[in-house]
Amino acid sequence: MTFTITVQPAGVRFDVARDEAILPAAIRQGIGLPYGCRDGACGSCKSRLLEGRVIHGAHQLKALSPAEEEAGLILTCCATPQTDCVVEARTVPGAGEFPVQKMPARVSRIDRVAPDVAILRLQLPANVQMKYHAGQYVEFILRDGSRRSYSMANAPHTQEQSPGIELHLRHMPGGKFTDHVFGAMKEKEILRLEGPFGSFFLRENDAGKPMVLLASGTGFAPIKAIVEHMRHTNDTRPAVLYWGCRAKPDLYLHDWAHQAAAEMPHLVYVPVLSEPRPDDAWAGRTGFVHEVVMEDLPDLSGHQVYACGAPVMVEAAQRDFSHRCGLPPEEFYADSFTSEADKHGA
Repeated sequence: MTFTITVQPAGVRFDVARDEAILPAAIRQGIGLPYGCRDGACGSCKSRLLEGRVIHGAHQLKALSPAEEEAGLILTCCATPQTDCVVEARTVPGAGEFPVQKMPARVSRIDRVAPDVAILRLQLPANVQMKYHAGQYVEFILRDGSRRSYSMANAPHTQEQSPGIELHLRHMPGGKFTDHVFGAMKEKEILRLEGPFGSFFLRENDAGKPMVLLASGTGFAPIKAIVEHMRHTNDTRPAVLYWGCRAKPDLYLHDWAHQAAAEMPHLVYVPVLSEPRPDDAWAGRTGFVHEVVMEDLPDLSGHQVYACGAPVMVEAAQRDFSHRCGLPPEEFYADSFTSEADKHGA
């Protein structure tokens, strides 16, 4: 048995199998819906149910509260239809453009660039070039079937000479995957991954709008890929890259960001430290990174914002940019880096 989902206002229709949630069915059929974590934790896939009935699987209350559910909102990542449904949701051109693939990947290099950050470079099979949008992510499939998500930090065109991807991983002590990366992982190890996933990538049909590229911690990874893509495509719209970290060593690609801004006349780089240490000798900006954005750009009504990093930063930026700086809600694009602890309410 299947049910038909109609997405308004686009009028797109697709079928969902019995006991299948709406979002995975859309991804499987190349339908571009907004989403992030796919685990009911981030709320990026929140949509409105206009007709029909669904049953929700496990999800975080911060992603969908009982009041929101009562008002007709759903999370497509964990909403299983019980009837044909009509859903009001933004369609995302390009989100389903590239097929999701499973493939092996060989660890070609591990660089410890900060006390708790590693850059992992993976070599893909010689006959495979993963197609993706700068900003999207892949999932590692672990031996027990569990998954861990990481954004590509290199733009797609960088694979033309050598198929491979770059990932930035923060060590989460006790974490099933990152404990291994920071402990026993060796070069040439074989991993299994699937991707691309996600609706966080540059909207290139809005070439006139100035942009804020906002990152915290390893949320810098997909922002780096977007900057590389902009440089490759000669995208000349004005952009300011704000990267917030606690202390100077956490700005693990500080020199790279400075160099990118030097080479791209339309890009400005603003690093921000929330807890600079005396030995940082820091003369730059301090505080919460999204508040520094608001100091510099009190009127965001004509901007687009691409934000990536810790959920607390992304949520604060989305709220404050809209309420205090006039950013249209539909011009805020985000990828909230939800950890396994976040997903399970820990």
